Amino acid sequence: MNRIVLTLLGAFPLIAFAAAADDVPQETNGYTRYELLAPGSAKFRIVYDITAARPGATAFFNPIRKGSIASDESVTDRMTGETLSYRVVTGREAVTTGLPGGDPNYDYIRVALARPVPAGGEGRIRIDKTYEDAKSYYQTGDTIFFDRSLGVKRNAVVLPPGYGLIDCNYPVQVAQEADGRIKVSFLNATPADAPLKLSARPMKLAAAPSSVHDRIEERAAQTRDIVYDLHEPDTGTFGLYHDYTEERPGTSRYINVVRPGSHAANPSARILDTGETLTAQILKGDAITKAGIADPDLPKIDADSEIVVFPFTPLKQGQSIRLRMSETYTDTGRYKLAGDELVFDRSFARPANAVILPKGWQLTNSAVPASISTTADGRVRLDFLNPRTDEIGVLITARRES
Repeated sequence: MNRIVLTLLGAFPLIAFAAAADDVPQETNGYTRYELLAPGSAKFRIVYDITAARPGATAFFNPIRKGSIASDESVTDRMTGETLSYRVVTGREAVTTGLPGGDPNYDYIRVALARPVPAGGEGRIRIDKTYEDAKSYYQTGDTIFFDRSLGVKRNAVVLPPGYGLIDCNYPVQVAQEADGRIKVSFLNATPADAPLKLSARPMKLAAAPSSVHDRIEERAAQTRDIVYDLHEPDTGTFGLYHDYTEERPGTSRYINVVRPGSHAANPSARILDTGETLTAQILKGDAITKAGIADPDLPKIDADSEIVVFPFTPLKQGQSIRLRMSETYTDTGRYKLAGDELVFDRSFARPANAVILPKGWQLTNSAVPASISTTADGRVRLDFLNPRTDEIGVLITARRES
């Protein structure tokens, strides 16, 4: 197997309405975990989760960074857990075998996907390798340094066993893993690369589980992305879909708890990995209890309780599934027309959320910072990325373009 090195690129989920396949980005939803190996070795393991997004694609390409060495490479299909084949190709070959617009001056790793990317779906892969880079990972005395510009927007760095963090220039979430190692992770909400610099030194750290372990969930690793597609404001309705990855063995359903004051209709779902359609069922009140369904997000079931259930084939060890669950919501308390002004007032708990305004409406206020773009059909889209663990109170207003 040739030695290779991958440039770790990533992007947040993009929704391309009525776009040609070549207009869709090759990749989305990148997450990288760096595990620093023995101090002084300049080596670190990289576990890179990335999604092929171009419809019909049968291969995925990563550019090779010149002058660096990688080893112990493997690629797996995240849906099945099966190993995927790959080979190194020139830029010219990449252009002719599935990467329009590839740079002929670069070499690429070409991964053969387990199945063609379905229309509107995804091809999820995991690249695992050991990387050697003395400029990024080095030691001075008993202190180790990790100094690397990270282009992927969701990242984690795990310190070697017995090392404690002493400095980090980027706002990070800190958590101790079950084996005692310290992990830092973050979401980069800017369009630029994150110039991460951290240092650590030997410390005596107990490996016992923390008393607050159950309260700490890595924000950067969360996989649920939500898009709100606003209908005309006088209806108080909007389309809503969740993209969510489930990987717990034995899990056979997803439960969406409808928040009080909202009502769901027209549920549908599909598996993004294959394009397969799933059934969906709305349950209310006693029907939830009779179905034997319990959910931590629904501690008390009463007559107004409402959930949407999406069943699927139970997962086996090593498997995962990426779902898209869609519904139509009515919530006139949080989405309405006030005079001639559209008002959307709703809290978001997930890291990644997007709101798409109705056609012909122009944004006038957004209380929470968002990235603004225009969809292919001319609608305004706001993307909110919240790296914190608290909710953000999203308040949006818009007026119809005259």
